[in-house]
Amino acid sequence: MPDPNGFLRYERQLPKRRPVPVRIRDWREVYPPAGEELIRDQATRCMDCGIPFCHEGCPLGNRIPDWNDLVRTSAWDAAAESLHATNNFPEFTGRLCPAPCEAACVLGIADDPVTIKQVEVEIANHAFATGLRPQPAPAQSGRSVAVVGSGPAGLAAAQQLARAGHAVTVYERDDKIGGLLRYGIPDFKLEKDRIDERLAQMAAEGVVFETGVNVGVDITADDLRERFDAVLLTCGALAGRDATDTPGRHLGGVHLAMEHLVPANRVVAGQQESTPIDAAGKHVVIIGGGDTGADCLGVAHRQGAAGVIQLDQYPLPPETRLGELHPWPTWPVILRNYPAHEEGGERIFGVAVQEFVDDGTGNVTSVRVADVVVERVNGRRTVTVQEGSQRDLPAQLVLLAIGFEGTEQQPLLEQFGVTRNVRGAVDAGDDWQTGVPGVFVAGDMHRGASLIVWAIAEGRAAAAAIHTYLGGFGELPAPVRPSSQPLAAVR
Repeated sequence: MPDPNGFLRYERQLPKRRPVPVRIRDWREVYPPAGEELIRDQATRCMDCGIPFCHEGCPLGNRIPDWNDLVRTSAWDAAAESLHATNNFPEFTGRLCPAPCEAACVLGIADDPVTIKQVEVEIANHAFATGLRPQPAPAQSGRSVAVVGSGPAGLAAAQQLARAGHAVTVYERDDKIGGLLRYGIPDFKLEKDRIDERLAQMAAEGVVFETGVNVGVDITADDLRERFDAVLLTCGALAGRDATDTPGRHLGGVHLAMEHLVPANRVVAGQQESTPIDAAGKHVVIIGGGDTGADCLGVAHRQGAAGVIQLDQYPLPPETRLGELHPWPTWPVILRNYPAHEEGGERIFGVAVQEFVDDGTGNVTSVRVADVVVERVNGRRTVTVQEGSQRDLPAQLVLLAIGFEGTEQQPLLEQFGVTRNVRGAVDAGDDWQTGVPGVFVAGDMHRGASLIVWAIAEGRAAAAAIHTYLGGFGELPAPVRPSSQPLAAVR
């Protein structure tokens, strides 16, 4: 029985981050492990609502009140078991997910939700500290599955299918497994030993990992279809949105965000000595106000940038939920301050880039911006430039963090006989098949760039569909359907 007065006795509180002057000198995670007393107090704030709306906010269907109460009573092993029942990788979501579950928490009506994400990551930390026990299948099915792509969707599906007794091989074109978890997410958000420990567990459960294999180039789709009974495509949505129409886009020093983040991660991993896109000593302008932009901001600080400005086309959002626009329990548009923002830099809202200015030698020297008003007219977004507001911001490095346009156009698509839709994603039927029998799709490749919880949820659901397709015994959990969408207000 949960404590019905816990939320009255304890205020919402997060552990203190590592001091800024210390953490910008290294790449270790911003948050140190929290004390057990703090986490127990925060878990005690969960009142186990009669209708736990947090379940609806999370596509995984995490049993949040259950493991909150187990943490309250210090039953850490049972909490980890409850959490892993719905989430293959809480060590990732607890660090990287923006926590739509907290936006849907009943206490969030007063903007003071339970610290669900922090409780989750501490449960995962305890599980890692005591050792991740492999859960191999008791018997093999004799059926085999190829998973193309090793991000969270592909890994979740692989683990579910292996535990159901199928022979699973994961193909990754990069040199290490993990997708954007490995090379897109900076270490100050996710240290990579977490990935390696989870991969060791999966290998012990029978999952085979093949790295440095570009499906469609190094091995053909026909080869996979001949060797495996089913194929799951989880190649992500890595086609970065560009600004090709902006004058000066061709200049040296103007790059897509991932062109900056990936080599920076490789340097941290010791795989290369330096990065070709280094912010050291430079004035940096980051275009885009989301997660990727904040990642670039934190990396630029650690590389020793002379100054950083982050631009957002939209106006400064409110600090608290506007109920008439984003009613509880939907995801609110509010000002989100990431740890990187307290490390330095400037944020400018309501501006759009007009031109990248040439220094006379083919390199960028500044970014010309203007104030804009963004509106929706007849359902379409319009951007109106305010006359006389143009000014130049110094920049020797410009990073475009303005989103993604779907999965990349690559040979494997044509070879498997699947096409991208108008959003750059790959459609799936109700059974997660692409329209080509035996070829399934999940994660960002199907949904478009989204949250890590949606990727894991789709991977689990696609695994359940593949298990049924292969004639597997019983059913695997399927938390979402291909048509599932986040909570949204009906207007």
